[in-house]
Amino acid sequence: MYKSDLQKEKTKLRETQNSYDMSKAMTCFINAISNPGIERCYFLKWMRMNLDNLSREKLSVLREQYKKKYNSKNKEEIKDIDRKLSNSSLGTEHFFREMGQIYEASVSLPETDPSRQQLQHLPKLCAQLLLDGFPLELVDGDASNIPLRWVSDVLSQLNDLVSPKSKILVVTVLGVQSTGKSTLLNTMFGVQFAVSSGRCTRGAFMLLIRINEDVKKVLNCDFIMIIDTEGLKSPELAQLDNSHEHDNELATLVVGLSDITIINIAMENSTEMKDILQIVVHAFLRMKEVGKKPKCQFVHQNVSDVSAHEKNLRDRKLLLQQLNEMTQAAAKMEKKEENKSFTDVMDYSPDTGNWYIPGLWNGNPPMAPVNAGYSEAVYELKKNIIHILGS
Repeated sequence: MYKSDLQKEKTKLRETQNSYDMSKAMTCFINAISNPGIERCYFLKWMRMNLDNLSREKLSVLREQYKKKYNSKNKEEIKDIDRKLSNSSLGTEHFFREMGQIYEASVSLPETDPSRQQLQHLPKLCAQLLLDGFPLELVDGDASNIPLRWVSDVLSQLNDLVSPKSKILVVTVLGVQSTGKSTLLNTMFGVQFAVSSGRCTRGAFMLLIRINEDVKKVLNCDFIMIIDTEGLKSPELAQLDNSHEHDNELATLVVGLSDITIINIAMENSTEMKDILQIVVHAFLRMKEVGKKPKCQFVHQNVSDVSAHEKNLRDRKLLLQQLNEMTQAAAKMEKKEENKSFTDVMDYSPDTGNWYIPGLWNGNPPMAPVNAGYSEAVYELKKNIIHILGS
């Protein structure tokens, strides 16, 4: 009964969506990305920069307003500014999300409908962009929704564009909000996940990297897909009752998709990471149920001391102890109490599964130079990940 009610509601919403004409902005956007390769790249780069500038202007004004009203007794006013701050970050991902919605709505129309036929080329367009190295939104961060039909059609088009037996390995990053997950992936793989204008990643994005011939032999695959996720335990969601469910679902989804998961910890002291570890353990435990024993690497960011690996032996033992406790607690909740330790759930060694990475900046930005040690440490991590994926 509940399912049929939901289906009716969904059908009604799709009908409402289809009753509207496509906006001028979306028509221009789709026309622009339909242009050949280099022109399309230029368009998207410029669009991203202009949207960043627009967001930056809006955000600075709103932050000033927030600062003035911070101690105000009018809570509604503050809440309103807060909401505006959340909604003021505009990027190309919002246009692609809209494109996905337009496509999903059109699919509910009869196959002979001209409106549907006009939009059948959209998944192929997006698949070409994926091949060109542009990220695709996997999970809508604002609605926590996966546009299944859109994503699956894009991926099936991608499969048609590459050789049919291409093998893809998936690398995912998980961690607390604003701990440099996107920056880590950008440095490691030379990609461009959005990190500017105070924008935190919302939802999950996937990006495809074509493998060079020499690395292909090591990894025995043709592509690496990177999934960048929104930060867990985000302050905006913390006010909601079901925020832990949202985090659990996101972690389970991306861990389930990945061959290796990078758990990003932004402090030397990992006791503050208990909540995150619990989320991660829940996800790994569910993977074991489906016969998958995932691999993971813990990355400790902003560790200033180069000898941190030797000095933090005690911390690593403590981390493993916490992971074991979390595993037992999670196993109890999931009614899988045969799992007594973290290593029952996945292959993990405290000595090889932890990486210590110094801060990105030497001093305080914006005038601070980039720390060369950051790149070197990330490069070592990358080599290790390639080794693990190839083994």
